[in-house]
Amino acid sequence: MFLVGKMKELSTKSINALVEEALAIESEQAQQAGALGFMCRALTQATMPHSKKEGSEFTRRNGNLVLSINSPSMLGLPYGSIPRLLVSWLTTEAVRTNQREIVLGHSMSTFMDQLGLHRTGGKRGDITRFRDQSLRLFASTVVCIYTDESKGAIKRLGVAEDAMIWWDPTQPNQSGLWESTVVLTNEFFNEVTSSPVPIDMRALKALKSSSMALDIYVWLTHRMSYLRQPTLIPWEALKLQFGADYKLTRQFKSAFINHLRSVCCIYTEAKVEPQEAGLYLQPSPPHIAPKSNSLLE
Repeated sequence: MFLVGKMKELSTKSINALVEEALAIESEQAQQAGALGFMCRALTQATMPHSKKEGSEFTRRNGNLVLSINSPSMLGLPYGSIPRLLVSWLTTEAVRTNQREIVLGHSMSTFMDQLGLHRTGGKRGDITRFRDQSLRLFASTVVCIYTDESKGAIKRLGVAEDAMIWWDPTQPNQSGLWESTVVLTNEFFNEVTSSPVPIDMRALKALKSSSMALDIYVWLTHRMSYLRQPTLIPWEALKLQFGADYKLTRQFKSAFINHLRSVCCIYTEAKVEPQEAGLYLQPSPPHIAPKSNSLLE
């Protein structure tokens, strides 16, 4: 593993916090701790925006796969860590209950606690951002387009068919008269329940301060679940998948490696090594062993 001797860019406080999280995670299996979660597979292969984008459409490419996210212009596109945490929670609940209607509960603060978010207000607080990003996400449509020289395929995934959000962000601790709910579209529900990626929800909470770290964690544990031989992934290919915000590949490479260090503090068994030409992966145990995935059985 590449971490030894290469963690100068992470503060001592950050390292200690991540190591403590890793020890807590390793001391108890995710399933036994009630932390077994899932992520939509399509969003591990091509990711949502990391930062705010103008307009109502965003595209990202991973090889022959293009992910296009569309949202009404009055709301804007979902971006950052919160939509990723929300998608993972919705996917986990859909797998757990096998129901399209997902109950979010009476209280905003109680629900935010489940995502590991703080109950802080103001323009930059988690309460304001959570309400804004949840509306953006629930109104979004994800289109997956696969093309090569001989064939093409399109899959359209509207996230929510209906969303009833009764929470008052000015009173996040107050319980509403009715529970807030989201009804997933048939397409999104079938996608997230047919082949979800098993993850540890505690890892997401530990990495929630960085949307790129969240993407790397989910992608890496998914990739390791089927990697059978050492593979070198060029930096340019990773940039297309993870970092369209970076104009220069060298800028993306530096940022990616820094976030990868955080991920590897949590996912300690991942055998990865940044090289000049790209990221070198060796077969490693996925962060959640397939046999622990009892919710799908």
